[in-house]
Amino acid sequence: MSEPIRVVVADDHPIVRSGIVGLLESEPGIEVVGEAVDGAEAVALAEELQPDLVLMDLRMPVLDGAAATERILASNGAAGTRVLVLTTYETDDHILAAIEAGASGYLLKAAPQEEILAGIRSVAAGETVLAPSIAAKLVARVRSAAGPAATARPALSPRELEVLRLVADGRSNPEIGGMLHIGEATVKTHLIHVFEKLEVGDRTRAVTRAMELGLL
Repeated sequence: MSEPIRVVVADDHPIVRSGIVGLLESEPGIEVVGEAVDGAEAVALAEELQPDLVLMDLRMPVLDGAAATERILASNGAAGTRVLVLTTYETDDHILAAIEAGASGYLLKAAPQEEILAGIRSVAAGETVLAPSIAAKLVARVRSAAGPAATARPALSPRELEVLRLVADGRSNPEIGGMLHIGEATVKTHLIHVFEKLEVGDRTRAVTRAMELGLL
């Protein structure tokens, strides 16, 4: 039997945090190993407990979620700790701050419980998860910032673009393979080519870079 996903929940609202913890503790294969009431405590717990994932709110006292995310990944990234933002905020500035800090996903608390649980599993498995409304805001923001000036774009094949669009929708490799009727190994090969062409090292950076270039 595989090891459970070890999660630290960071949220300053006690009732909300209790609800999230209750949801996760009732789910097989997920173990809540710590609770943080602010960003600084989230950083300290991540350092102490080395969890697989930190479920991070954005607006918290002492240290906000984006800054906490950056610190956690700077000190725990090599250990494999990943950050999934779970918040009520979806303004452009909040989204970009979290993504630029290195968060592997951004979901809203209003999302169905099944979507939140699936997002935790996907991020723990190394995938990128973005709520559809968040992906749309990122596209609009980046294209607006880019303006009309043309930027040299790498030549992604139609299939590579299909795979990348599904990654931006938060789909896992098995889901992408099923939707495109190709094997998971083929999906991984396409992603390797995408990473090379975009000169990035992971799925989150690939999506944001593609948005910057107007490919998505």
